[in-house]
Amino acid sequence: MKKLILGIAIVSSVFAFGQKDDKKEINAQVQATNKVAMDAYNAKNYTVAGPKFIELYDLLKANGQDDKTYKYYAGLSYALANNLEESIKIYTDLINSGYTGVQTTYTAKENKTGQVSAYDKATWDLIKKTSKDYSDFKTEQSKSVEPDLYETLSTLLLNAKKNDEALAIIEKGLAKFPNNAKLKEYHGSALYATGKTDQFMTNLKDQLAKNPNDATNWYNLGVLQSKNPATEADAITSFNKAIELAANDAKLKDNAYQNLVYTSIGDDDKAVKEINAIRKSDPDKATTLIEARKERFAKALPYAEKWYQASPNNIDAVVILKDIYGMLKNQAKVTEMKAKEAELQAKAK
Repeated sequence: MKKLILGIAIVSSVFAFGQKDDKKEINAQVQATNKVAMDAYNAKNYTVAGPKFIELYDLLKANGQDDKTYKYYAGLSYALANNLEESIKIYTDLINSGYTGVQTTYTAKENKTGQVSAYDKATWDLIKKTSKDYSDFKTEQSKSVEPDLYETLSTLLLNAKKNDEALAIIEKGLAKFPNNAKLKEYHGSALYATGKTDQFMTNLKDQLAKNPNDATNWYNLGVLQSKNPATEADAITSFNKAIELAANDAKLKDNAYQNLVYTSIGDDDKAVKEINAIRKSDPDKATTLIEARKERFAKALPYAEKWYQASPNNIDAVVILKDIYGMLKNQAKVTEMKAKEAELQAKAK
């Protein structure tokens, strides 16, 4: 999320109320509320900042200034306070209202002092037409925050597990900003979360065609491929590619190694149940299944060893390697891994 940039917009709104005596009381309220909101935000007290920015927005709106900038600040504050419901409501309202955050700043230089000041548009137009005391009239337009609105709302909805709503807002955002990288990434997450795995896989492949160095997308593709026995070999390739590209992302590497191991082993609970079910009635077939199981564990061994080499203090890597050594009857290594497991458990206490 973008950091708030407060100042000129707030000063401009307050300035408009400071021109007439009958507005002094309102101006004082605006100033006081503005100060509380800004101070709270700068102190990272977002639970206070959010409602105060809404109060400021409502106060200005009641007096003829519907400046949704303050509503945007409120939404961001609520999001930073992890108040998903309020932030989702505000961001949704902002998007539906067509808010872009684009603001025009009007400045002019006072000839006597050389000081450049900002003015509301009416005052700026007036002095430009009637006064010779000013020069260097300029306008500057701020950047649109509309893409940020879609990105943030998408994240909020996904975090709130409102996956169908997230998918709808992401696709609406992509219709306006088809090259937005974050929305494309969130699109994949939303497709997966809503059970549309085929579309998610297509999405991942499209992204990898454009950026083949994205470790996360290779990992996610491997996860999908690992769920289908027909594409297990592809999954292993994808996980290895993710590890190769993960650089310093230790967590992604750990997850990829773990998936490599379990993809190679397959559904071991199912295999054990099948062996036990026929051990007495068909011992020859049971022996064949036992050997096939050993082969799968042997296939997984190199990945488990690489995982342990990469993360020697990861107890999950130690435990699975111990179990594989046990399956393959390597008692010396089982003893070594048991000692390592005990060491890590003692450190964790």
